[in-house]
Order: sequence, then C-alpha cells, then structure tokens
Amino acid sequence: MQNRTVQADVVVVGGGLAGVSAAVAAARLGRRVALVNNRPVLGGNSSSEVRVWVCGATAHGNQRWARENGVVGEMYVENQYRNPEGNPVYWDDVVLDTVRREDNVELFLNTDVRDVEATGPDDARRIVSVTGWTMGSEILTRFEAPIFLDCSGDGLVGHLAGARYRLGKESRAEFGEEWALEEPRREFLGSTLLFYTKDLGKPVKYVPPETAVDITKTPIPESRVIRSGDSGAHYWWIEWGGELDIVGDNERIRDELRGVILGIWDYIKNSGKFDADNLTLEWIGNVPGKREYRRFIGDHTLTQQDIVDQTRFPDTVAFGGWSIDLHPVGGMYEPGAGAVQRFSDGVFEIPYRCLYSVNVENMLMAGRDISATHIAFGASRVMATCGTLGEAAGTAAALCVEHGLTPRELGADHTTLLQQTLLRQDASVLGVANEDPGDLARSARISASSHQRVVGVHRREDGTVAADDVRADRLESDLGIVVPVHPVLEHVDVLLSADVDTTLEVEVHSTGLPQNVVPARLEHATSVPVPAGGPEWVRLPTPYAPERPANAVVVLRANPAVEVRTARPLPPGVLTLVHGQDADDQNVSVTAGRLLSWPTKPMRGRAVCFTAGPESEALAPERAVSGYHRPYGGPQEWASAPLREGVEEWLRLDWDVAVVPREVHVVLDDDVDLELNTLHHHRSPDEVLPQLLRDYRIEVLPADAGDWSTVATVRENRWRHRVHALVGADPVRAVRLVVERTNGAPEARVVQLRVQA
Repeated sequence: MQNRTVQADVVVVGGGLAGVSAAVAAARLGRRVALVNNRPVLGGNSSSEVRVWVCGATAHGNQRWARENGVVGEMYVENQYRNPEGNPVYWDDVVLDTVRREDNVELFLNTDVRDVEATGPDDARRIVSVTGWTMGSEILTRFEAPIFLDCSGDGLVGHLAGARYRLGKESRAEFGEEWALEEPRREFLGSTLLFYTKDLGKPVKYVPPETAVDITKTPIPESRVIRSGDSGAHYWWIEWGGELDIVGDNERIRDELRGVILGIWDYIKNSGKFDADNLTLEWIGNVPGKREYRRFIGDHTLTQQDIVDQTRFPDTVAFGGWSIDLHPVGGMYEPGAGAVQRFSDGVFEIPYRCLYSVNVENMLMAGRDISATHIAFGASRVMATCGTLGEAAGTAAALCVEHGLTPRELGADHTTLLQQTLLRQDASVLGVANEDPGDLARSARISASSHQRVVGVHRREDGTVAADDVRADRLESDLGIVVPVHPVLEHVDVLLSADVDTTLEVEVHSTGLPQNVVPARLEHATSVPVPAGGPEWVRLPTPYAPERPANAVVVLRANPAVEVRTARPLPPGVLTLVHGQDADDQNVSVTAGRLLSWPTKPMRGRAVCFTAGPESEALAPERAVSGYHRPYGGPQEWASAPLREGVEEWLRLDWDVAVVPREVHVVLDDDVDLELNTLHHHRSPDEVLPQLLRDYRIEVLPADAGDWSTVATVRENRWRHRVHALVGADPVRAVRLVVERTNGAPEARVVQLRVQA
C-alpha cells in the first residue's frame, strides 16, 4: 500500500462529461488539474459501462441551432467522424483522448474519493483536501488545491465538506413553480440499467434465470413500448428507485432493474409476440445510470420559470434546451407515460451563480448537482448540458486561481472576464457579444472577396435553382420559412406550381427572443394569387423591419392545390418548419407548445426554393467580427458567394496602425442545428460536416513592406475551432483567411475570425 499527496491548481472530482469538460477547460487556461474518477473509464452515464446516449440542448432535434460547442461540442464532432455507427466503446476513447491531449491534466482513474478535509464555520466552509483510494493499485492519494470542483453527480464531495444541498421535490409555494407538488417530498427520478441485443443469424434459445421478473404481472407490457429491434437507450424507461434512497439503496435498485431486464428479454424471446428467434442478449449494464440525488445550493436556484420563460441572466455562462422532463416516482411500474415533458420556445440560459456553493467558499459544482429545483433540474440534467456547465465551472476555477479569488468573488466583480474568456474558448454561451479588449479584430476594417447578399437558394439567371434534389412538395400543411432579416424584409420569391388558379395565404411572424425560431407574433398577412401551371417564381409581399437583426418566419398556409419546390442543401441562416405535432417517443407524454407545433424534422436539411429581398447584410463579412459565436437574431457568420472552380474566397482584416498578433482564432460553421447524438439515435450521413472549411491558410501582410506571407496552412480540417499561434510574429497591417475548399458546402462560412494580441 502506498500513500501520496498530489498538489494541483484545480481538483476535479468526477469523470463524467461535466468533470471532463471542467478539467479540459481549466487546463487550457494553463492550470494544473487533477481529474479524479472512481470508474475505470471516463464519460459517466455515457460511458460503455452505462451506455446512455448524450442528449443536450438539441432535444433530439426539437430545438433549433442548439447543439453545444466548446469541449462537449468538440467531442460530438469527433465522435461523428470516428464513430459513425455509434459504438459506445469507441465513444470511451473519444472522451479519453480529449483528456489525454491536455498536458496540464493528470488523470486518476479507479480512484474513489471518500474523505474530505474542510475547515471553517457552517456558513463559510473551505475544502483543504480530498482523499481517494485506488483499489487495484492500493494507493491512498491526498489531493490538495485552492479550488475544488464537485462533478461527482451524487455530490459526495460537497456533502462531506458541509455544503448545503437539496434532496427530492420542493413544494409549489417555495419557488412558485406550477409543476411542483403542493407539499415537498423526498422523491427522485429513478435510476436505469440498459441492455444490448445481437442477431446471430440462427435460432437462439433463452432460459430465464431465477432472478428474472415476470413482467406480465406488472403494468409494463401495457404501459410501455417493447420492440424486439430496440436496445440500449431506447429502453430509458427501465427506471426504478424514485421512492427509495438513490444512493443508499443503489444495490437494491440495481438488482431490481436487472431482474426486469431479464424479464423483458424473456417476454421478447418466449412470449411468441415478437420476431426474436435469432436474437441473443449481448450485454446488460451493471452500473445504474443515476438521474438525481443531491443538488447543491448556490447564490441562484434555477427554477421552472427560468426554463419556460427563458430568463435572461447577466451572468449567463451556459445554455440548455432539453424539456422539463419529469418521470413518475414508480418508474417502470407506474401505469401511464414513462415521462411528462414541457419545452420552452427555444434554448434557455443558466447563470454562473448556480455553479458555486453558497457556503463552501472554494467549491464549484457542475453536472446534475448544480443549484436547481427538482423541476428545473429536469431540463438541466442531460449530459451535453452538464458538459457546458463543466466548461463554465472549469474556466471559472482557472480564473479564480489566476487572480486569487473565490468563486463568489469572481461572479460578483469579474463576470465580464469569465464570459469573455468563455467566448475566447468558443464555449457554449448564448447572447453575449465579444467585447474582448485583446481581440485586435474588433478594431480592424473587415472585407471579403464576396458575400451572399441574397438570402435563400442560389438562383440562376434563367430562373432555375442551383441546388440538389429539387422536388415538388404539396402544401398539405402550413409551411414556415425561417429568414434572417438584416435590416429589412420586403418580399420573398417562392418557386410554386398550382393545379388550378388559386390564392395563397401568406403571413410574416416575428419569433420573440433572438434565439427562438418559432412563429410568436403576427407581423403581416396577405393573400397572393397563384396561377395554374408552373413552376414559376411568385412574389410574396412580406414587409418586416425589426429594430435590430432578427429571424422572421414566413408562413405559407396550407393549400393542397399548390406545390412548393424544395431542395438541398439548406442555405446559411435558413430553416424549414412544418406545422403539426412532433412527438416520436410513445413512452412520453408531451405538453404541446409552439416549439413542437412547428417541427423542423419533417423537412430536415431541405429548403423551400425561395429568395428574399432586398439584399441583406445577414451574411456580410462584418458578421465574422460582430461578436456572437452562435446563431442569435440571425446566423452570425460570413458566407461567401457560391464557390467557383479555381477561385479562392477570402476574409481580410486591415489596421491603420500596425499590430502584433499572438494568435489567430478561426471559428467555423459546424451546423449546430444538426443533432449529433453519440449513439446515433438520429443519424447524419456526413462523417465530416460539409459546412466546415476543409483547406485554408492564414496570411499576414508585414507592416513595413512586402507581400502576403503564409503563417498557417490547414488541410483536411474537421474541427470547428482552430487556434493558430504566431510565435515571434512581427508587426502586421493585415491578416487574411484564404479559403481553398470546404467539406462540401457550396459556399465558404466563417463564424468568427479573432486576432488575439
């Protein structure tokens, strides 16, 4: 047996996506990080030990332009390239490589923290150290640091340190939450085990063990959807333990869940109701995937109103988009739906004040143990959202160490520093503009070889559409065209045909908040005659002049006599909505709202063949230095004119006074509207996202004299955020990003071009 002491700047306990993102974020800011995980693999509930797919703000494709960027976004995109089949073992290595890539992170696997030394009175505790036991190596390790992060999920570190926390469900009166119970209860969302099956191509018998539960004596066959072809997270509803102590009764919960899985498999194999002769049971999890336990108390408690009303926070550091997703306390044994969900109209913000303890002065938290009510936690608990919270908390921890601050002091006096640091790292921050004084691009004149002045599909001079897979779609349902408006929208030309002379009802709606992409307020309505025949371009009057750049939804009301031409791919800044209802999981009861009434999934990737007028500045080069790293009241990116063979497009920054750049940051469009579920609940055929630049170079123009000099060349890029260090750079008067090739998109797209001093 060995005893040792490890000293670090930041200690992160918990190796789920929150802990991984926190450790990587702090390490990239130069801090020495100890990442301590009690399991042999990273990833928490997403690891191959548990195999829950990573969900987040996209909410299985229901939210728009909502996929996370930053550390968890990098892992999403890398998994899409490495692991197109959704193998959970391959995902383990995507997560592990993300950590191993950082020299400042020291990783301690199989190390179970079970002792915390903390000092101070109840209202001002301070963690001195945490101690973990590595069983296989028989090593006892004491970890010391000025800042600690509890990313353990269950919140053991904070509990042992004396941090205040909540357990179970609050009363309705405490926070005024409509969905809360009249009286508080110590009830939780339950835990889950999953299973995988395999087709052996020949008949395979199954003899159930004695521990198998006879599910025919339970409500399960009648109240849950069972299919022989499903496995893995399709069976998320195999859930139990909400009336017990999720931690204290963990082993009992595990045994019950396993017994039900064996019973479900017996039912599939031996009831005669399924085509399952050739199937065998390949894998059953043995580590329950926990949903809920301790939630620490911070200076703000996230509530139902914050989610549904999409509250704007001055200290916003992350966002979510998952529904308020509440499960019955009886879990799989409860008659009725396995979950009840309610969506906000768009993504919601999470403030920094939810990420540090109200009474342990050097503890931050991230993941499912942040400061939130039981109701709000139903939306913030999913793993990709936990990852964004981890990146925010890890960034805060690094800044606390650098400036000698407590987490509360950082939030009270240096919120702007935290937010701007997160933006520089391309983290998932919503509605915060780049105000970084170290970004020289903000003081430069920006120009480009070209930009898309007309929003919509590429329209040739002869009126044909320069796009792929053009087809006719009958207007059986109301159709919405999301159009960025900057500065005004006067008309939309749409390629239509009609069986008979008819009239098309057209409306223009504003969307409310800048991140929302659903019709919220009627701005204009009109009727337009459509003659029989076609297809031909029909001009639709759509006057709309918002006070600031915004999205509009142009609605074509249903008319079965009309056909609308649609095509691929989607132009930048554009989406297609179909009026209807979208709920693709029969185990879930959804409270319908505007979001699900206007889904994008029926027309995912397809655009109505339209052009908007007059010419727009929504995709002008200025957007690449406008400050926003995500769609927000428009696409917030530069897009070139259609690429031409042998012609390079470029984006250029010029200064009147020479500058000395240290780094050039390039942030690219990786189609944040596309869900990249780690186990491919929804699949995309593109292993490398076509909107990303594939080949480009960075050039500088010396301050004294001379021609352009290449300082960085990139080939076969598949990343969103690239940082190019300019070591020992001389003064320059211009920087240029030259685009040679995309990964398939017909135009070049750049979200941000930053030049850091």
